[in-house]
Amino acid sequence: MKKENQESGISFFEKNLTLWVILCMVTGVLIGKFLPTIPAALGQLEYAKVSIPIAVLIWLMIYPMMMKVDFASVTNVRRNPKGLYVTWVMNWLIKPFSMFAISAFFFYVVFKAFIPADLAKQYLAGAVLLGAAPCTAMVFVWSHLTKGNAAYTVVQVATNDLIILIAFTPIVALLLGVGGITIPWDTLLLSVFLFVVIPLVGGVLTRNYIIKTKGEDYFNDAFIPKFNNVTIGGLLLTLILIFSFQGDVILSNPFHIALIAIPLIIQTCLIFFLSYCTCRKLRLSHDIAAPAGMIGASNFFELSVAVAITLFGASSPAVLVTIVGVLVEVPVMLALVRYANSTRSMFPSA
Repeated sequence: MKKENQESGISFFEKNLTLWVILCMVTGVLIGKFLPTIPAALGQLEYAKVSIPIAVLIWLMIYPMMMKVDFASVTNVRRNPKGLYVTWVMNWLIKPFSMFAISAFFFYVVFKAFIPADLAKQYLAGAVLLGAAPCTAMVFVWSHLTKGNAAYTVVQVATNDLIILIAFTPIVALLLGVGGITIPWDTLLLSVFLFVVIPLVGGVLTRNYIIKTKGEDYFNDAFIPKFNNVTIGGLLLTLILIFSFQGDVILSNPFHIALIAIPLIIQTCLIFFLSYCTCRKLRLSHDIAAPAGMIGASNFFELSVAVAITLFGASSPAVLVTIVGVLVEVPVMLALVRYANSTRSMFPSA
């Protein structure tokens, strides 16, 4: 079993992430329902509107994946930039706005009879946070499963991490403002600093130190594998905490989880096919086209969850949307991986 998991590029733990997410949701809801003193006590541990327990767990999620990013690879961008152009345009000029449009249409129009206006506004806010944060972690898995160009994928992820520092805040502020929600810029900037800048700097420093003292082979083959389940474990523990705060919202609106999933799935498929087909038009090789589609389709849900909690509180419906994003992403992305692999012959060879 272990050998098969290594060959597939995704562990049993990661492959069944949707199941673990559901179990954590149920566990969190039950804790909130029958042991309400636990979330009440944890809710008091905060600083500047940031939950300390959740912040620690989110750092556990983000830090290991930041160590995988080799920013020295950015210097190779000019060799074959077309795939990067596709990624940048889809992620920053199309994806946030298509997420806003699709979600607003469903929450305000299609589901108007099921979702009250105030709740729809919160759901839209959560969707915007997902749409403005392109994936930086699981995309390495999706790239491996499609036999993507690993070095090129690293550059795509690295440049996205750099862009997110500049573009995430103004895009979110713009779209949330259009959606009728006023947010404090200082709070949003604090979230990006806490959950992107700090783990990013820590990851780069750790990476450079280990490679310098132990060598790159040790870093890739021995050091990084130690953290394989840390990110997922941190995510699942975070979900239990969040859903212990979210119990009342979920029990009051269980049907809403299915409603929220619909626009998120449509958005994911739309961005993938736009990116994938654009790469085909540009006659890019499949090992560049597939990761480009995967990066655009998937989301940096760790950051989305963190910012949603910081901006609106752990019990906010906006946080629920970011969690549903985690719930639907893995099975949808695995389906897109299978599609990409089945259409490899449509692209020129590397």
